[in-house]
Amino acid sequence: MKKNNFPSKIAVFPLSNAIFFPRTILPLNIFEDRYIQLVNDCMKENRMFGMVQPRNKKDTTPEVYKIGCLGRITSFNETTDKRFIISLSGIIRFRIKKELEEVKLYRNFEVDYSEFLDDLDEKKNQDINYNKKNLMNTIKNYFQKIGYPIDYKELEKLNLDLLVSTVAMISPFSVEEKQKLVETVKIEDKAKTLSEIINFNLLDFQENKTVQ
Repeated sequence: MKKNNFPSKIAVFPLSNAIFFPRTILPLNIFEDRYIQLVNDCMKENRMFGMVQPRNKKDTTPEVYKIGCLGRITSFNETTDKRFIISLSGIIRFRIKKELEEVKLYRNFEVDYSEFLDDLDEKKNQDINYNKKNLMNTIKNYFQKIGYPIDYKELEKLNLDLLVSTVAMISPFSVEEKQKLVETVKIEDKAKTLSEIINFNLLDFQENKTVQ
């Protein structure tokens, strides 16, 4: 998909701890009226909407982080109790420019994709000189320490970009840590940031175990 095919105005679903990246899949269980309306409208048009993390959970219309990811609905099912079970496929990250006034139940924003055009270059994302083996060892150590059952053979099949994105999505990192990974543009920097976050969490985990 070419960059000029992306809408400058998009519906956005703010969801805490739910980040995703280009070329990853995010499963969503849609049950609130405003997001039922959002998905219905998207299915009638281009099937695309954005995901972004809110800065807090207290308000019904919370302030949101400026960087999120545009996705396209690639799987859609309606349940007997009128929920939607969908899969959202990540395309490109965006920066929010401003929120738009709407009569819809959900929120719409004007966005810009120019900082993240490399998200569209899959070949470039694969040709990265980085010590993936060391990173994989760090990831294994982390998941083993926190007791997450992970299929490491499947993780090892992923290129560096998808490896970092997948681990970022499934790990119990804080909202701020997840957002830091979403906002990091270069893959090498993203991998380094992931390693730093994991090492910080391992240190915190060890300190908590020692106190107990």
